[in-house]
Amino acid sequence: MPNWHQVLEEIQSAKSQLEGPEDIIRRKYLKELHQKTGRNIISYYSGFLTKPNTFGTEIDDDDKNSFMTCVHKLDHSLGLDLILHTPGGGVAEVESLIYYLKEIFGNDIRALIPQIALSAGTMMALSCKEIVMGKQSSLGPIDPHVQNLPADLVIREFNRACNEIEQDAKKAQIWMPILGKYLPAFLSNCENAMKLAREIMVRNLSDNMFADLPEPVKTAEDLVDKLISVDFSKTHNRHLHISQLKELGVKVTQLEDDDAFQDVLLTVHHCYMHSLSGSNLLKAVENHTGQGILRYIDAIR
Repeated sequence: MPNWHQVLEEIQSAKSQLEGPEDIIRRKYLKELHQKTGRNIISYYSGFLTKPNTFGTEIDDDDKNSFMTCVHKLDHSLGLDLILHTPGGGVAEVESLIYYLKEIFGNDIRALIPQIALSAGTMMALSCKEIVMGKQSSLGPIDPHVQNLPADLVIREFNRACNEIEQDAKKAQIWMPILGKYLPAFLSNCENAMKLAREIMVRNLSDNMFADLPEPVKTAEDLVDKLISVDFSKTHNRHLHISQLKELGVKVTQLEDDDAFQDVLLTVHHCYMHSLSGSNLLKAVENHTGQGILRYIDAIR
């Protein structure tokens, strides 16, 4: 299978002959991936790396329409391989997407991570029966953000302020400018966001990835306690690679164990990265039959 540069050469060659050459070549290799696995393929690609700080790259409720389009007329008995490349998004939105896909395919869903899936993207991956990653791939922490602030850190900072003021009333003068910026109910929203994220992940991990273990709920709780805590992650954009995830107990299959599978999956990834970097494409959700929705910065098709 072709590498990154060979994919680019093929796209450039097709430009003189075909309309939308990136689309045609990308879908060609999506079909080859399906032929290799014998499973349904749905890719979910965001342009967050090629178009940083652009609204619309995150997981949102509109993605449900794209997934509905992709699921239509697929043979559900073949299961699903879900390719993820995303910075994440809303906790409630990803919960709904997970629910929808599991209603269609049950627990027979694998997450394929050619490069990176963070935050709510990690939540989607962990809800699958297993995750396939390469040496270059990474997931991230799952601590939710409220108004662009890490909920866990806000709660910890508030508790720290309370403790320090209780021990030394003079420190109230230091903390009040900080605490005064919190809007009413902000702290409660942070606490609820943490509870919801934890609830979603414990439920889905224990029902699927950890279902066959002796203590699925306890195992899920132990994993979530780490991935949701800033004590573990230190920073929300931390990259967790395959060796770290295996140590945490995540069911991960090494992409390099199957050369042919690795070859075609990375070719698909190269195709998407060319599509995202070579146009105003913002997000692509497609299946192996060519069905899907492409969202551009100023249009949809």
